[in-house]
Amino acid sequence: MNYNKKSVRDIDVSGKKVLLRCDFNVPLKAGVITSDKRIVAAVPTIKYLLEQGAAVIACSHLGKPKNGPDPALSLAVVAKRLSELLGQEVKMAADVVGESATHMAAELKPGEIMLLENTRFEKGETKNDPELVKKLASLAEVYVSDAFGAVHRAHASTAGVAQYLPAVSGFLIEKELGVMGKALANPDRPFVAILGGAKVSDKLNVISNLLEKVDTLIIGGGMAYTFLAAKGCAVGSSLLDNEKIDYCREMMAKAEKNGVKLLLPVDTVVAASFPSPIDGPVDVTTVPADSIPDGMMGLDIGEETRRIFAEAVASAKTVVWNGPMGVFENPVLAAGTIAVAKALAESDAISIVGGGDSAAACEQLGFADRITHISTGGGASLEFLEGKELPGVACLLDR
Repeated sequence: MNYNKKSVRDIDVSGKKVLLRCDFNVPLKAGVITSDKRIVAAVPTIKYLLEQGAAVIACSHLGKPKNGPDPALSLAVVAKRLSELLGQEVKMAADVVGESATHMAAELKPGEIMLLENTRFEKGETKNDPELVKKLASLAEVYVSDAFGAVHRAHASTAGVAQYLPAVSGFLIEKELGVMGKALANPDRPFVAILGGAKVSDKLNVISNLLEKVDTLIIGGGMAYTFLAAKGCAVGSSLLDNEKIDYCREMMAKAEKNGVKLLLPVDTVVAASFPSPIDGPVDVTTVPADSIPDGMMGLDIGEETRRIFAEAVASAKTVVWNGPMGVFENPVLAAGTIAVAKALAESDAISIVGGGDSAAACEQLGFADRITHISTGGGASLEFLEGKELPGVACLLDR
């Protein structure tokens, strides 16, 4: 996949109407935004477009409305917050491509911004419906994509409109492509990847693709127990993906053939059962990872494993991390994830954290500002690491 795409810096937007796809899929509680990070992240691109004399028609999805428009998932709260952050009014349309949106877009002046209603209020959005695509594209003269969290989906507002409008990236996607694209295409070496999370099946293609690119692959989290079982180790009642044991053997053979060092836990923190509630008290002990007793469940990497993984990170020039090392939501079982986050923060390497739980862990632990790049899209960054073509990136103009 070509990561060298044109950005807003490469085109003239002065006096033009720009359809800007943002990721305003913010968390809400009782109609109140609980984190405005995604709105804040969109501000640099929006300000640049407005300063260049564009008329900005912003759009985004929010949640998963099931049966058309749902007042609880209206973007009106986003328009209000965005107005505060920009210091100017963000006009709010009552629909996506209906009379309100069409009229407001036609009247919009250079230096002004409006926001369309939740794109998923239109059922054709997720189906990349040709009629919806045409209507959306007719609102503007240029398309700017800045919603990295949605580029792995071929929806009307993430990819479809690029059939009709010149399409470039905003600053968020430009950074994602620059940092993650270089890491996969031409990394500074040694290149170390750390994968965690619950299941091997969630990361089948990621593991296989990274074994073509990295010098060291570290496996932690729940998925490690299927690899340990594939080596013939006793894993007790730990999470086990029985159908993927042969796959794990294949991947270990591939690592050996490619000269990739594959690191698995050597010790593990175990308990008699999964903590319930998730953050409740739990009675733990540490045992060798190759001999977990019957009836015990591995829930985090042990102290010796933390040291080995941290050493591998310390020697790296490029590190990519996706997925926690244990049940990090529970303070008793967070030490492995904390150790990895700390190792990345202290490393001189280019450090990249795929979105989702790993990003949340870095932010919660206060390490975010010491990481080179934290991806804004969990699912998109995973597909990036798989080497998949991302529809919302493929549709952008090449440099």
